[in-house]
Amino acid sequence: MFDLIKIWKHQGRQYIPDVLSVTLPSIHAGKPQIEAKSCKNNCKACKDICPSKAIDINPVNLDLGKCVFCGECETLCPEKKIAFTPDYKICSNDQSLLMIYEGEQREIKLNPDKIRNEIKRLFGHSLKLRLVSAGSCNGCELELNACGNVNFDMGRYGIEFLASPRHCDGVVVTGPIVENSVEALRITIEAVPHPKIFILNGVCAVSGGIFAESNAVNRSILDIYKPDLLVPGCPPHPLTFISGVLALTGRSA
Repeated sequence: MFDLIKIWKHQGRQYIPDVLSVTLPSIHAGKPQIEAKSCKNNCKACKDICPSKAIDINPVNLDLGKCVFCGECETLCPEKKIAFTPDYKICSNDQSLLMIYEGEQREIKLNPDKIRNEIKRLFGHSLKLRLVSAGSCNGCELELNACGNVNFDMGRYGIEFLASPRHCDGVVVTGPIVENSVEALRITIEAVPHPKIFILNGVCAVSGGIFAESNAVNRSILDIYKPDLLVPGCPPHPLTFISGVLALTGRSA
């Protein structure tokens, strides 16, 4: 009993009552924000340093679907135009909504016109998912595993990962989708009963990330299976994934 009290005093309350109203710790980077400041002397330091070519200039803009959240642009910008905020609600189902523009103050949300009617109707109370690593470094898997721990407790919303795709409602993909994973991914998706949800988790899955131009990557399967949810991040924070799925299925915590 005394040991338990010591843990509570040292760590505070581990359980998060509401995953949609949490302040992201400063060590984690959330949605970037670009201030409307002038760049001096045709500076393009942010564009040059970006490892995934997520940044363009004139005006400065950032593709969140390509961003690896390394923070180099924030560090090297002489004018301090770019800053990563604590906002972890950065999921969308529309690639165009993942663009961050200079001087823009916009929340990233889902496009309601692209949410299929059966998603909220069938998966609004229970959602079982099968995870497929398509060339991931396992960073995304670690964070997805954390979604079910006592801290985030994704299972209280009926959202769980299962082993068999035949018992699932959808597939979550991590990694840039390398050639050797395409057939396994296709078989898994087809094994999930209709209707099904398809989620791309992490920058590698969303856009290919830093591996987008690699000859080992084959993303042609995305021409057949269209994602219902794009989860940016490298890797995405558990709160990002959970809040995105809750938004997709029409739920609040």
